Amino acid sequence: MSVLPGRKYIIMTLIINGLIPWLIYILLKPHMSSLTALSIATVVPLLDNLIHLYRHRNLDVFGGIMLFTFVLSLVMVLLGGSEKLLLMRESFITAGVGALFLGSLLMQRPLIYHMVSRFTPTVNGEENWKYPYFRNVMRNMTLMWGIILVLEAVTKIVMIAELSTTTVLAFSSVVSYGFIGLAILLTIVYRRRSSARMQQIKHNLS
Repeated sequence: MSVLPGRKYIIMTLIINGLIPWLIYILLKPHMSSLTALSIATVVPLLDNLIHLYRHRNLDVFGGIMLFTFVLSLVMVLLGGSEKLLLMRESFITAGVGALFLGSLLMQRPLIYHMVSRFTPTVNGEENWKYPYFRNVMRNMTLMWGIILVLEAVTKIVMIAELSTTTVLAFSSVVSYGFIGLAILLTIVYRRRSSARMQQIKHNLS
């Protein structure tokens, strides 16, 4: 998949790595086992990432995350288990993505940096990376998203373990949207403050 700017890139990534695999899984599931259907659906984001890797010599970060969630889903299917374990699958995936954010803090450039570079073409990440403040912002945002995703997963796992299935199904979405909404709100507020500070730093150095 070619690198598309802003909104077009996000839409195409969601379609190729999210919508198409989901449709394949839904269409195939009545005719075969969940494991087989999920395995076939996972091929689509896998191929997309391999094509991107071949063309650009680097892995598409957002597509890679979505592929990671599909592979983790596949592992959860292989594990099988009780009704509660089935309900926990989504939380295991969320925890895995959160751990991916936290683990990227050990890399030279954290995960949020790559996502900002992809989704916000107006932000010149390569140029801004030379500023210590910008690097600190990227790491803080990565840390924040990692912690919130892990906390959301832990909260739902505790709910599933302690509450009835009916109660979990009734409040699961509320918990998920609450945590994600909090992460988005904090990101917007922090980004506005940090953008203003970044402009001031550039102005002082010019």
